[in-house]
Amino acid sequence: MERLPTGAVILIPSLEPDDRLPAYAERLREQGFDRIVIVDDGSSADYQHIFNRLSEMDGCTVLHHEVNRGKGCALKTGYAYIRDSMPEVNGVITADADGQHTPEDCRRLAEALQEEKKALYLGSRDFNLPDVPPKSRFGNKTTSGVFWALYGQWLPDTQTGLRAFRREELDFMMDVPGERFEYEMQVLIACARANIPMIPLTIETVYENENAGTHFHPIRDSWRIYKVILGSFFKFMGASIASFLIDQGVFALMEHLILAGVPWARDLIIAVSTVVARLISAPCNFLMNRAFVFKFKKQTGKTALKYALLCVVIMALSWLGVALLGRLGMPKALDNVSKLIIDTLLYFLSFRVQNKWVFKEDNQ
Repeated sequence: MERLPTGAVILIPSLEPDDRLPAYAERLREQGFDRIVIVDDGSSADYQHIFNRLSEMDGCTVLHHEVNRGKGCALKTGYAYIRDSMPEVNGVITADADGQHTPEDCRRLAEALQEEKKALYLGSRDFNLPDVPPKSRFGNKTTSGVFWALYGQWLPDTQTGLRAFRREELDFMMDVPGERFEYEMQVLIACARANIPMIPLTIETVYENENAGTHFHPIRDSWRIYKVILGSFFKFMGASIASFLIDQGVFALMEHLILAGVPWARDLIIAVSTVVARLISAPCNFLMNRAFVFKFKKQTGKTALKYALLCVVIMALSWLGVALLGRLGMPKALDNVSKLIIDTLLYFLSFRVQNKWVFKEDNQ
């Protein structure tokens, strides 16, 4: 088959593969991939004969880790080699070593790179098929739902290892934190924050022997992935709780100590105490979100204005939501319930907007 017009390279991280990997590499070559980089992620001596066979193939480069460092590190080792030693390559496709990604689907992603978009293409499996293991179906659908709720984009397959991007995104991918399986989720979050489009492309769903060849540890690696996907939101909640305590403390201090002897009407004392408490707690919340939640290191002025505008909009939407439910027939006695529901939804919206707009990462 003719050489790929994109000049794409296949990158495969591998740990203790079997004889299927050399056969897979041959099939990739038959699909037109004349550049294949395989990273041996610390496999034992018993598996080196397989890597020796691979290194003898034309166009196949094998890199080695002395010890197992994790899939994320293996990918970054491959990225660094491609960036520094393969200047002719203008597209990268990552694939798994366990045979799940067919050479034909790899070529489809390589052809998509011809559009030359700043994007991450994702080979997306169909988890509704009857031969998909139940644990894989449930796990991926759950993760997709959580990712949508927090980051605003529905990705049918968040765990896919078949991905493609332009050479220009190599430095971006290398800067994403993560060393093991959680790295691939970090990439999705980084792309969401940087507004880099993530484009799913439907691929064939292949599970051999119930996916027995995978090195994914269901409990340990799932914990790492969910720690990544929920980490920022839990920090966001922590900052909110801390700001709430500051708000309540300043309010109590103003009402019961500082303004206790002032001859003002009670309503005026409450209003002033509320305003002062909010003027102190809101900047504290902004600074905590900036430093600890989103780790944003750029200028504060413009970002602070965005945050202030968001606060005003959230308050307005909360009031409008409760008022609208009242007009639709919600009893006045249930206004507190209405506000709780609306404010909970707005809380998730606030996280999304702060993540993608207020503290937006530069996508360069």
